[in-house]
This record gives sequence, C-alpha cells and structure tokens, in this order.
Amino acid sequence: MQAHHNSDTSASEVVRAYLTSFYDGDFDGAQALVADDFAFDGPFVSVTGKEAFFASAEGLRRITRGHRLLRHWEDAGEVCSIYEVDLATPVAEGSVLMTEWHVVRDGRLASGRVVFDSAAFRALLPAA
Repeated sequence: MQAHHNSDTSASEVVRAYLTSFYDGDFDGAQALVADDFAFDGPFVSVTGKEAFFASAEGLRRITRGHRLLRHWEDAGEVCSIYEVDLATPVAEGSVLMTEWHVVRDGRLASGRVVFDSAAFRALLPAA
C-alpha cells in the first residue's frame, strides 16, 4: 500500500498498512501513516507526537519479526485489532498476543492504545 492515502482509504486499511510496516521494521512506511500529533498509550510508554513515539519504539525495530492479524474491527474511524507479534532477542524467540485500538483521522493514525501481557513480553528480553 502506498504511503499517500486519500479519503477513499478505510480506517481499517490504514491500520493494516501501519501494523505491517511497523512490525516489519519499516518505520519510514509506518511514519507516513501517523499524524504529527499522534498520541500513544501502552504498558511501557505513553507519549504524544509522532517523533516521540517512533523514538520510544526504536528498540522494537531490532527485535520484531512481523505479526499475524487475528481479528480486526472498524467502527466510525476507530479500529480494534488483535494480533500476535513475533519477537527475536538474544534471550529467546516467541510471540506476544496484543490488542490495539486506533483512531484514524484524515487517513492517518491520530491515536493508539496497546494492551498486552507485559510479563510475556519481558520474558523474551534480556534481564535489566
């Protein structure tokens, strides 16, 4: 999917393209789908602003190995996705089940909220 989206692109299509780019490590492609004032909330970080979000996610780029979308719902520009993310770290390889709720405005992600078992995620990371 191209980075330019017109008003005919559904919120669901925008989120699918974003998740694919993000979890494939294509942050340039993912950033093209995110509004400058993007607000994100998750177990490890809460930030406002596209630049701040991608800076906070930089560590993920090295360990994500794609995702599998399990369920996806859209309602009036809001999209809920349930998916598994594949991770590979020096400690282990595995998948983590995640749920994410995005609000899409003018063909770009305005906000995202991710929920997942942080213990399952941390089990794949080196001890701090």
